[in-house]
Amino acid sequence: MNPYRRAFVDVLHSLDNAARAAGRPAAARLLAVSKTRTAGEVAALAELGQKAFGENYVQEAAGKIAALAGLGLEWHLIGHLQSNKANEAARLFDWVQTVDRPKLATALARHRPDGSPPLNVLLQVNIDDEASKHGCRPDDIQALAEAVAAEPRLVLRGLMAIPAPHADPERRRPAFARMRGLFERLRESHPQADTLSMGMSDDFAVAIAEGATMVRIGSALFGPRPPKETA
Repeated sequence: MNPYRRAFVDVLHSLDNAARAAGRPAAARLLAVSKTRTAGEVAALAELGQKAFGENYVQEAAGKIAALAGLGLEWHLIGHLQSNKANEAARLFDWVQTVDRPKLATALARHRPDGSPPLNVLLQVNIDDEASKHGCRPDDIQALAEAVAAEPRLVLRGLMAIPAPHADPERRRPAFARMRGLFERLRESHPQADTLSMGMSDDFAVAIAEGATMVRIGSALFGPRPPKETA
């Protein structure tokens, strides 16, 4: 029996329940966060019907993407991307959710291969103005959106954020609500934007209530991450 079946079904039910509770017409899209997981673990979840997977690091993702190329999976980069990694990221991924500066957008567009569909882009917003977090300031969203929209090899799909951590997910609600407002404002000038990526395993219900259309879930699907090996 597939070891992830129960968790996968439970998460899908939880997404449906959260959408109904919020009066939303459809459940948020599930992005399975597969960082630190093996290609075999990803394949087991894909066997159940999950197609979209999120990775934090280009180098770690490259081997999995190559190993699972025949499964028709959709790969999202959800970790910070340095400009010198844009070449590889533009070739490997279907989505980059962490574009936070015009220089990165330009680099991704320059390296997107001829013949590939446009790269789906989300703008990462540092919604709580945390010094330790990447992301553009809310006031910079429109200018960054214009920079992405000017690149034919990129397509602007929306916004992404990781609010400040709080033990109580309800304390993240104001940040999620601010993101919803920013997303609605973005759609006024870029109506093709259809994705608001926010919410993880411990707070996705609150994020969905505040407008998330995509949630990034790892531990609730795969279980706790394996402990790091020590020398």
